[in-house]
Amino acid sequence: MKKTGWFLAFALLFAGFAQAADKPLLRIGARVFTEQTLLAELTAQYLRTKNYDVQITGGLGSTLARSAQETGQLDLVWEYTGVSLVSYNHIDEKLDSQQTYDRVKQLDAKKGLTWLSPSKFNNTYALALPQKIADQYPQINTMSDLSQVLKDEVKEGHIVALDTEFANRSDGLVGMVKHYDMNLGRENTRQMDAGLVYTALRNGQVFAGLVYTTDGRLNAFRLKVLQDDKHYFPDYTAAPVIRQAYLDQHPDLTGLLKPLADLLDNATMRELNARVDVDHDSPSTVAADFLRAHPLN
Repeated sequence: MKKTGWFLAFALLFAGFAQAADKPLLRIGARVFTEQTLLAELTAQYLRTKNYDVQITGGLGSTLARSAQETGQLDLVWEYTGVSLVSYNHIDEKLDSQQTYDRVKQLDAKKGLTWLSPSKFNNTYALALPQKIADQYPQINTMSDLSQVLKDEVKEGHIVALDTEFANRSDGLVGMVKHYDMNLGRENTRQMDAGLVYTALRNGQVFAGLVYTTDGRLNAFRLKVLQDDKHYFPDYTAAPVIRQAYLDQHPDLTGLLKPLADLLDNATMRELNARVDVDHDSPSTVAADFLRAHPLN
C-alpha cells in the first residue's frame, strides 16, 4: 500500500508538471499608470482561463515597453494608437480614429508587431473645468470657448494646470496654444505632476487643467471635460499589440481578445480606473470583479 501511495503521489506531481508545460507562456507588459495595470490584469486573468500561463511585467516606461516587445522580451502590450503614431513612428499628420489605427497597423507590421481588434475607448488628452468654474461660466463647453474667455479676461489671471511632460513637448502646450490661439504663457500656467493636476482641479485652485478622458477622477471630482472642437489632440484608442511571431504560434488569441476589447469603452474604463484611484481597490480585484460580471466564453 505504501508503494502504491508513493507511486500515486509521483504520478499526480508529474501530471501537474505536464499540465503546466502544456500551457504556453504569454509575457504581458504594462506601463506605469493605473489603466495599463488594469488592462494587463484583465487580459491575464481572462487568458489564464483559456489555458495560458500569463506573466505580467509592470511599471514600464513607454520606450522601455516598446523596446522590450520589439526585441522579443515581451509578447503583448496594450498600446494606444496615438502613442505609436507620434512617439514611435514620428507621424505628425492629423488623422481620425480609423486612419490612425490603419496607419500604425501598417507601420508596426514592418517591425513584427500586429495590432489586434481595438477597444472602444480613446484615452486622449482634454482640458477640464472644476465644477465651480463650470457653474460660473456655462458658456465654456469647448476649447475654443475657453480660449475666448482667456483672451477676454486676461487681467483675471486664470491659471491652467498642465502636467510637466505635456507642457514641455512641441506637440503639447506649444502646439495647443498655436492651434487654438490661446492666451497661455508662463504667467498663467502651472506645471505639476499629472496627479496633482486633478487635486488642483478638485480643490478649485486652478481655472482649468489637462486631464485624460478615461480617468476615473473626472466623475469622482465632478470635472467638466471640454470638447476638442478643432481636433488638436491625437486619437489614443487602445488595442492589444502582439508580436507576429507569437501570434503565428497561437492564432487563437485574435479571436479570444476581441470580445474583451469590445467590452471596454470610455465609461467602463472611467469606472474601473475610479475603483483603483478613488476607492483604492487593487487592480487584480477590480479585474476579477469585472470578468465575473462580464463572463467571456
